[in-house]
Amino acid sequence: MTRAIMLQGTASDVGKSVLVAGLCRIFYQDGLRTAPFKSQNMALNSGITADGKEMGRAQIFQAEAAGIAPDVRMNPILLKPISDLNAQVVLMGKVATHMDAVSYHEYKPRLREQILEVYRSLAQEYEVLVLEGAGSPAEINLRDRDIVNMGMAEMAQCPVILVADIDRGGVFAAIYGTLALLEEQERARVKGVIINKFRGDVALLYSGIEQIEALTGVPVLGVLPWLEVDLEDEDSVALQKGKYLSTAPREIEIAVVQLPHTSNFTDFNALAAQPDVRVRYVRHPQDLTTSDLVILPGSKNTLGDLLWLRESGMEQGVLQAHQQGIPLLGICGGYQMLGETIFDDVESGLGMLPGLGLLNTVTHFARHKTTTLVEATMAAALPGWLAGASALRVRGYEIHMGETTRQGDCRPLLQLEKEGRTVADGAMTDDGLAFGTYLHGLFDSDDFTRALVNGLRQRKGLAALDSTLHYAQYKSQQFDILADAMRQHIDIEKIYHIMQQHQEPSC
Repeated sequence: MTRAIMLQGTASDVGKSVLVAGLCRIFYQDGLRTAPFKSQNMALNSGITADGKEMGRAQIFQAEAAGIAPDVRMNPILLKPISDLNAQVVLMGKVATHMDAVSYHEYKPRLREQILEVYRSLAQEYEVLVLEGAGSPAEINLRDRDIVNMGMAEMAQCPVILVADIDRGGVFAAIYGTLALLEEQERARVKGVIINKFRGDVALLYSGIEQIEALTGVPVLGVLPWLEVDLEDEDSVALQKGKYLSTAPREIEIAVVQLPHTSNFTDFNALAAQPDVRVRYVRHPQDLTTSDLVILPGSKNTLGDLLWLRESGMEQGVLQAHQQGIPLLGICGGYQMLGETIFDDVESGLGMLPGLGLLNTVTHFARHKTTTLVEATMAAALPGWLAGASALRVRGYEIHMGETTRQGDCRPLLQLEKEGRTVADGAMTDDGLAFGTYLHGLFDSDDFTRALVNGLRQRKGLAALDSTLHYAQYKSQQFDILADAMRQHIDIEKIYHIMQQHQEPSC
């Protein structure tokens, strides 16, 4: 029978996703076939499975930690916010509809049977399932239709560990308050607490831990220190809190424009891992002109974010950077923005907007979403500083609802291999100072990333670096560092005991 454990949190961004990845890695190291599961994920960071299904990036990197290929069943429901009130609903990897928050809340009970069916199918294939909740289980206004926290734990009949973030303060109040707001049968499922992100001498916590255990009857399974582990974040909370605003100087400065609806900011993790690169997420025009490369990232609301560029002054900042000779790269929505015109009768309802006019392209939005993994080859003769990346092989994935057409003699950036045929993608100027592509995950291709960074180095008169960071190996090392820290500071044997003691047929 499959064993299962679920991590829920006292709030959002307490570290659930990373700790689920850590447990997946530990069980994988211990020789157990393990898979992550999150019934419903709300995030703009998504990726593509081998069969072209879209799912949350968090479950993708958790699957990587478990040593398995991502499977859309690990995240059957993905909500991608379009505005403060509306989201695109992705069911089993394909766009189903768009809904406002109230309508979706009413709709959720109809999804329970599908969630349970998917969960049971995973349980038949794996020895351990590590479930992740969303936000907090103490959202009492959402309890009656919950499908992701205690509602999911009930469906799976599995025990729960509560994760609390001490770095934000008030950790004991958060633990006590969360447990107090649960129903009695829900509270009975909570078998332990993990205190996360601690800085300092853990001895200072001992008296508080004793008191909270006495008050709640729930044991604290460990106190995990603040870890400098380089792993992906689930959503833009990390950007809002400035996690990615590094202050350490590096030889190459890359500015990513932080759009209101930035999607797939994990595109730049491999770039930021380079030893000579600092990646900054910026919202002010003055932060662009000191950069060696400016990137317009993907967006879930391309026209809305293009309007924000204009109203905030960032468009003028981008154009000024280009006039100063700073290269500009657009990815997906950012690529669309660099063009002449965008026609949108699907996503924003704004109709048509002129782009930044730096690439001779026109984009038409469509209702069909392209979701596919691809391999590609960079153009054979890239211009200027990009020449070192010419004809290199790259891999990535597409997630977009638009088609972009090059006009006149505008040159493609690369050639995609799709279903046995070659398709031109992207665009670039003759001097290579503006270029764009639909390809997410481009910087995960080690040789390309080093060639691009070396091109930037040479523009500054710096010698090229010969060493290439192997990003897949780097990520694997980060998973191992996380697992080692969790084994050191958390009672993993107790977690095994909890899973064994509460093993039930449906798990």
